[in-house]
Amino acid sequence: MTSVMYLSGRQLRRRACSRSSSTSFQHIICTSARRRPIINHTSFFSSSTTSNNNDDEKNNSARSISGSESMNTNDATNSDKSDSATTSLPTPPKSTVSNLAELSKARLSALVVSTTAFGFMSVGPTALAFTSLPTFAAASIGTALCASSAATFNQVIEVERDAKMKRTGNRPLVNGAVSKQAAIGLGCLTGSTGGILLGLGTDPITTMLGVGNIGLYAGLYTYLKPRSEINTWVGAVVGAIPPVMGWTAAGGSILDPEAVLLGSTLFLWQFPHFFALNWMYRTDYKRGGFAMVAVNDPNGDRTASLIKRYGVYLASLPFLSTALEVTSPMFAVEGILLNGYALHVASKFDKERSNSNARKVFLTSLWYLPCVMMLFLLHSRRWHEEVTNDEKDETILDSLQTLMSKIQSKGKELCMHEALVSKEVEVSVGEGENKTSLDGSKCPISMTKNAQISMATAKNEVNTLTIDEEPTKDERD
Repeated sequence: MTSVMYLSGRQLRRRACSRSSSTSFQHIICTSARRRPIINHTSFFSSSTTSNNNDDEKNNSARSISGSESMNTNDATNSDKSDSATTSLPTPPKSTVSNLAELSKARLSALVVSTTAFGFMSVGPTALAFTSLPTFAAASIGTALCASSAATFNQVIEVERDAKMKRTGNRPLVNGAVSKQAAIGLGCLTGSTGGILLGLGTDPITTMLGVGNIGLYAGLYTYLKPRSEINTWVGAVVGAIPPVMGWTAAGGSILDPEAVLLGSTLFLWQFPHFFALNWMYRTDYKRGGFAMVAVNDPNGDRTASLIKRYGVYLASLPFLSTALEVTSPMFAVEGILLNGYALHVASKFDKERSNSNARKVFLTSLWYLPCVMMLFLLHSRRWHEEVTNDEKDETILDSLQTLMSKIQSKGKELCMHEALVSKEVEVSVGEGENKTSLDGSKCPISMTKNAQISMATAKNEVNTLTIDEEPTKDERD
């Protein structure tokens, strides 16, 4: 006896007759007026098939089914959520590569690699002149492997809680695609390989940061997730370490102001990002038993306040970076626009704590981070330093300098301040007859230290020229 019958929308709207039937179904679903298959999932995997009957036989069977179930539209609607698993078709199995990628959280590892590369490039051309491409590769790949190891161990520990959540219910360990022993082996392999690669290709500090981050994420962070809301702050420390690793791998010191700014940027960025994510999935996190801020914040007051507070902290970093002479003042100017929009989105969530507004905060954070990293590099004073030909390492520096020069040149063409200076404002030194115009092609906001020195030198030359050419007393007579 076949398990598939066809019912039209008109037939489903007819009143159920009182005839009984020995065959029963759990649900009758009509999604449109077209003919749709109704599947008896109790025998879905049966291999038996029968020939089609005529339309009258189908209609009679449909009426019998409707009469035996005595279900109206409201009943079907109310039971849809509870039996959604019964009415959905089984998902096809994932490939081994897909399972391993999900177990290692490949997308998160890609983000870690990008922030590590950001920290590496921030040292500027002078330091990169003494850095080889293998060092860059070792730092990036080693950090990615350490991140994958930490993510794998995290899923091994949380497999029972992941099974209770919808967003993690199909992970490889939950659905049995990967065994627990295999996952532990993968975590040990990636962790040890990443640590060895960092140890051989970088320096001891970078290696300790990478290996230590595995323990911090898979250990303390994972332990605190079901126990304390402070887990979010511990996780933010984990995310702040990779750019510092890139900085130290390229020869920088962990105590440099640039290293502190890089780590602070990633640390503060994670709070609007994850608090918005927690709010969208607060019901799921509660189901899994995780101690998140949004779980204990039914009205969203604390969540909205924390998003705005850390958004303000994040907006202050471009000004701090400029004050420390790490970047040019133009970074602070562009930061006003970038952070202004981020704070605007955060304010909308504060006014209306909906999932839609939380998603806007989350999506804004996704494009905010690459934008602020790129602007930091473009306005970094280190990238305005000149390197002699003897210092250059042709394998890595030339291509980076060429790319940065092209982007900076394009930015100057689009700079409204530079356009105003070069076309409408006369830049000069001296007064009266001694007034001399200087080059107006330098943006007064984005001037680097070298440009400021050039302007000061030109001014001194003009003053010296004025004194030397001052007429004598006899010449005035």
